[in-house]
Amino acid sequence: MKMFGRTTLATSVQAALMATAFGYSTASVAEESTAKNKQEVVGIEVIEVTARKRTENVQEVPIAISALSTKKMEVLGSSGMDVRALSAKVPSLLIESSFGRTFPRFYIRGLGNTDFDLLASQPVSLVYDDVVLENSLTKGMPMFDIERVEVLRGPQGTLFGRNTTAGIIKVQSKKPAQDFDAKLSASIGSYGSTDFRLAVGGGLTDTLSARVSLLQQDRDDWLDNKAPGFEENNQLGGYGETAGRVQLLWQPNDEFEALFNYHFRDADADARVFRANIIKPGTNDLVSDFDREVIYQDAASRNEQTVDMSGANLKLTYNFGDYTLTSISGYESAEMFSVGDIDGGYGASFLPYMGPGFIPFPSETGAEMPDHEQLTQELRISSNELGQLDYQFGFFYFDEDLTINNLSFNTLANGEQNGIAVQNMQTTAWAIFASLDYELSDKASINGGLRYSNDERDWDGTLVQSPFGAPSFSEDASVDDSQISGDLSLSYTLSDETNLYARVARGYRAPSIQGRNLLFSGNATTADSETVASVETGFKTVSEDNMARLDGSVFYYQVSDQQLTAVGGVGNLARLLNADKAVGYGFEFDGELFVTPDLVLTGNVSYNNTELQDGSIGVAPCGGGCTVTDSLRGDGQAIIDGNPLPQSPEWIGNLALRWTKEIGEGEMYVYSDWSYRSKVNFFLYESKEFTGDALLEGGIRVGYQWFAEGADYEVAVYGRNITDEEQLTGAIDFNNLTGYVNEPVFWGVEFKAEFY
Repeated sequence: MKMFGRTTLATSVQAALMATAFGYSTASVAEESTAKNKQEVVGIEVIEVTARKRTENVQEVPIAISALSTKKMEVLGSSGMDVRALSAKVPSLLIESSFGRTFPRFYIRGLGNTDFDLLASQPVSLVYDDVVLENSLTKGMPMFDIERVEVLRGPQGTLFGRNTTAGIIKVQSKKPAQDFDAKLSASIGSYGSTDFRLAVGGGLTDTLSARVSLLQQDRDDWLDNKAPGFEENNQLGGYGETAGRVQLLWQPNDEFEALFNYHFRDADADARVFRANIIKPGTNDLVSDFDREVIYQDAASRNEQTVDMSGANLKLTYNFGDYTLTSISGYESAEMFSVGDIDGGYGASFLPYMGPGFIPFPSETGAEMPDHEQLTQELRISSNELGQLDYQFGFFYFDEDLTINNLSFNTLANGEQNGIAVQNMQTTAWAIFASLDYELSDKASINGGLRYSNDERDWDGTLVQSPFGAPSFSEDASVDDSQISGDLSLSYTLSDETNLYARVARGYRAPSIQGRNLLFSGNATTADSETVASVETGFKTVSEDNMARLDGSVFYYQVSDQQLTAVGGVGNLARLLNADKAVGYGFEFDGELFVTPDLVLTGNVSYNNTELQDGSIGVAPCGGGCTVTDSLRGDGQAIIDGNPLPQSPEWIGNLALRWTKEIGEGEMYVYSDWSYRSKVNFFLYESKEFTGDALLEGGIRVGYQWFAEGADYEVAVYGRNITDEEQLTGAIDFNNLTGYVNEPVFWGVEFKAEFY
């Protein structure tokens, strides 16, 4: 039974939120200047993070970490963009999706997973309000009314659990407080887009406070379908998204607090829109007549994607003086349905019509997750600044049960369903962990931790109906493993302004099962556990006058038995592989400079070199006429030894500038940010066509803020991808030269108010 599906409680809470809806949306990256405190503080902000499950100054944490503030997050998402707005905004982070506005795939330092299956595991964990979200569908939860986002790079094998060989995205909502505040915003923009957000919080009694947050985003369809016989203007491209959160914080005394969090998401959008033969053969350029606002599909009328998520968590904290006991209980549930025109065109080679270009055969497929439940429990005891030695230890439990239906449809029979395979997966995991901090001297300290993890997965699949007339059958598979992971770091205070650190870490990703092939071949595959050994060293420094900051790191890692998914290619199969190893190395810099009190520059750059090292592995190359540049084995498989990891750019960079000037009772500001990522391979093999060129996107925001008694106001005009850059960001390789592109230029206006 879905505890938070469409129960009376869930429906009532959502209705209550909708009744207060008017939207809380984007803002600017600005100094904290409010009606309660108009005195402007110029200089580098002290950022506190919880990367080690305690509140610390980010400059003192011996981890490569980037923290994004509320205002930064609001700017990046101002075009209605989902979590992919974070891509290339911090060092070594890339996010992409072939699934639409959900199912994001994260890559940190080149490590990720290109598999789009709902069973796919990812080496990057998303921890939202202290609860790990394992399934990639749940990782698409919108980020609104956020206190901060932390990006932890490198394996986090001690304190955070599951599958964190690459890093963690840690999201923290703004908590309730006794002081009243309310934030709302409304924006309109290109393609009939609207974005409304609301957050209201304050004390209900002397010991109980609450916060209610709501997001409502909508966009009109804007893609014209010009396939002969299927013409329709404004057929695809739109979406509607509602999300909400209710939090209650009870603090009956100074020792105990209980934080309850209920949240939901309802999304109705289009699945990823694929475009047939938009790549020039022999190159990775878009065809000369490419038009971003035009598609040619014979199944566009059936393109659909719906997502329904809800969940709750309860965090209990008790301070016993010398130590604190923390309990975090979480429940998540998700349902989804998605179907799209995968070949991206119309007709077929055996029909009297097809296009654009050569369409060997039609492909219309979908996926459904009718049931999903995730339960997590963490118990943790941590010491409270005892002196020379501090510690924490705990227990973690994870249980996930889900069902997936893989679907196929007969496009030539008006989308009649002609295939279904049902998969069930039960995942159970538990871990114990401990971490110690020891001060060697006034300047040096050492931190070490260990984690023992035990994972089990049980899978069964049934071919109910085959699109090729094959008889029905069932099969099952199980995987399990236990591993020890951990880290050891040394911190040294070189001066009051500069900290140095060195860190070695071992991460672990549990074994995986891939059963999507059941629909076609009845051949589920498994992959053994992967482990990663990482070493890095770095520095974190601020200038003596607190007007500049610079963080830097150099790293090297080696992945053993790396889990890979060979997706698509000839036969359009998906099979799990274990590569012997992969290596990566690089550097990262992240800084901020106050050129003057009114002009601030922030920027970062990272270099990542990745290489697969396994001469025995071959993968199916493209089935759509691409130009493979890898050597081929006698069986036609492409040899991927020496290739970079897919979706792993060597260079990622970001530069932002903010200028302000006081005018009247407020201030005018101009903000612009530019992000860059170098070229990427879309698949494990290399080809001329399925490579994404370097991508440079820019944003701008011009606004005016003014302050009144008990309130702040802001109006702004903004744009994203203001040069209207058009680049491939992904592809489908089994049928033709099908691809998809980045988001178009977007312009909007916004009003924001904040009350105290």
